Amino acid sequence: MSKKVLVIRFSSIGDIVLTTPVIRCLHEQLNAEVHVITKEGFAGIYAANPHVSKVISIRSNVAEVESVLKAEKYDAVVDLHNNIRSFQVKRICVNAVCHSFPKLNIEKWLFVKWRLGKLPDVHIVDRYFKAAEFLGVKNDGEGLDYFIPEKDVVDINALPIQFRSGYVAMTAGAKFATKEMPVEKMIAVIKRLNTPVILLGGPDDAAKGNTIAESCGDKVLNACGKYNLNQSASLLQQSTYVIAHDTGMMHIASAFRKKIISVWGNTVPELGMYPYMPGEGSRMIQVENLKCRPCSKIGYMKCPKEHFRCMNDIPLSAFDEDE
Repeated sequence: MSKKVLVIRFSSIGDIVLTTPVIRCLHEQLNAEVHVITKEGFAGIYAANPHVSKVISIRSNVAEVESVLKAEKYDAVVDLHNNIRSFQVKRICVNAVCHSFPKLNIEKWLFVKWRLGKLPDVHIVDRYFKAAEFLGVKNDGEGLDYFIPEKDVVDINALPIQFRSGYVAMTAGAKFATKEMPVEKMIAVIKRLNTPVILLGGPDDAAKGNTIAESCGDKVLNACGKYNLNQSASLLQQSTYVIAHDTGMMHIASAFRKKIISVWGNTVPELGMYPYMPGEGSRMIQVENLKCRPCSKIGYMKCPKEHFRCMNDIPLSAFDEDE
């Protein structure tokens, strides 16, 4: 009899994409029926995944789905979030064997706050697999997954003609301002490129995208807020290569094995969230040996030091296409 396994990951876009190798291996190696529990706003990321049999979503409280969780009678729970909500889920699934991934919160706090200790050189994907080891599941080395429903595949021939023969996909924003380049820097980077650029982001990035597009003219298509997440992923998939901040879109690009130029501001790759198995030619751009980096493991709305050197000091030449 195949096992029924519940995987827990409530948020956010990038973290959810990073769970997909574990989900795939649970399904393929155990022939398991894999269910996931996540927040309502992120359920669509799992919806088209053929390795997921059921998506359970909550708005804010695990109690909303308590009866559903009890009725499923899970054999195992793989906790890839490891927070209070996931503890509540595990308490409900009382007869299931439950394991959580090592979150390293204390180690990260010491590293970020005091530069004490050294974080293990282990990507978070491999730490996720630690939570599934008790089931005998191993990393298959096939990278991340992202599945786009056919209805959301963007027809490149519907874009303005200058973007139909190739373009760079560039993330316009990030959840925190200290993880994204200033607008003036993005404009300067784009003007150095020989390839047209499609800016990707949500509605909150639209005004920023307009400013960039107005400065760069027909070379830029501002797609921020004009496409849903899956459609934006389709544009990523069909791009020549990707310039991305430390965001969920960076991880989606990794799932497509795109060449990624990832740009790091206040966060650092050592935190274990760098692009996982991206395409050939990928590289990470950052200001090395800046004493105030990392100032946070997630980010701030403005630079705590007010100089924002982690982004301002990145040379424009680092983005040159013949690098």
